[in-house]
Amino acid sequence: MALIVQKYGGSSVADATSIKRVAKRVTEAKKAGHDVVVVVSAMGDTTDELIDLAQQVTPLPPQREMDILLTAGERISMSLLAMAINNLGVEAKSFTGQQAGVITDEVYGKARIIDVSPSRIRDTVARGEVAIVAGFQGVNPSTNDVTTLGRGGSDTTAVALAASLKADVCEIYTDVDGVFTADPRIVPNARKLDRISYDEMLEMAASGAKVLMLRCVEYARRYEVPVHVRSSFSTHTGTLVTNEPDPDLDSEKDTTMEQPIIAGVAHDRSEAKITVVGVPDVPGKAARIFEVVAAAGVNLDMIVQNVSAAATGLTDISFTLPATDGATATQALTAHQPDIGFQSLQYDDAIGKLSLIGAGMKSHPGVSARLFAALSEAGINIEMISTSEIRISVVTRADSLDDAVRAVHTAFELDSEQDEAVVYGGTGR
Repeated sequence: MALIVQKYGGSSVADATSIKRVAKRVTEAKKAGHDVVVVVSAMGDTTDELIDLAQQVTPLPPQREMDILLTAGERISMSLLAMAINNLGVEAKSFTGQQAGVITDEVYGKARIIDVSPSRIRDTVARGEVAIVAGFQGVNPSTNDVTTLGRGGSDTTAVALAASLKADVCEIYTDVDGVFTADPRIVPNARKLDRISYDEMLEMAASGAKVLMLRCVEYARRYEVPVHVRSSFSTHTGTLVTNEPDPDLDSEKDTTMEQPIIAGVAHDRSEAKITVVGVPDVPGKAARIFEVVAAAGVNLDMIVQNVSAAATGLTDISFTLPATDGATATQALTAHQPDIGFQSLQYDDAIGKLSLIGAGMKSHPGVSARLFAALSEAGINIEMISTSEIRISVVTRADSLDDAVRAVHTAFELDSEQDEAVVYGGTGR
């Protein structure tokens, strides 16, 4: 018998029929002898609808009230799922994030989990009942206010609960059958991965792969929680995110020889590029630029500084950042233009980022050459390049991104000869 934490995304509980299907799956796991804790997202597009409703009331709703409003979505789905499970003859109880003991800091809208004290969840499981927890939310102990965890918060809730409960596995149910070598919406013949390491999944998530969110994977790696990514619309075996070796491989052999060079190709359309034009090429100016951006609360991704022009002593510095932070960063830099001394700013939100990820690339020469050759043959121009030990990222035009992903995916022989990948629902969040 195992303790399993299951998380179901919005498309998995989008309506009454979907909720009944999830209830049946939970009940089957319980009747198989497992202890089950379930984390749910809001139904379908409920969160987006609540945000739209708030903006109809006021263009600038207070963050505290927004958190109270948005947590209602998960409370609706958790209680309906509890009703459906009880109707199938299995005792189930629902809990808000606060009742489940999810403790966060006090940052509204993007709070971070600082502790989990799931005593009520443990008691419920000990009584043989299914515990259902509202994802995406917690409580700050100083203010006793409800907080939300931001994008992918339900995934993070599930992994945090699994770590605290010392669960055997955390199953993340979404609208695809697992982690694929590329987004199956763009590459229909993408191949499903049976296993992937935490580091590779971290790079995939950070590079735009939406099947798992970055904070969720970070939490899983820190506490060594095995994460099984599956579809709630099928019974297929999904993808296991873990550093544990595959027991099906011969342990007497060097299992690194069995590992593929490339895990997958990820893409991201959510970034923008700012170029600071005409920066005096003297010590301290670059530092000053990034101090201003950091003080504005903006996280940067890729950074490139051009070679200084000898005639003018000026250089250009480009960096990418979330497009949602573009206006904030631009305003902050403009306000400090006199003391930094740059000439102008250029803002570009029509970019896309492609990332090639694989732990095997660090010991295989020629990966970069193969990547750039594939992009060249497809007529894709590269604007920026960034690398890590197991990742190569390039920035290109947004309207060329899909073609770039398909070209690179094929060049590294990642295309599957099996049936096309199936996308069962919406976004799965």
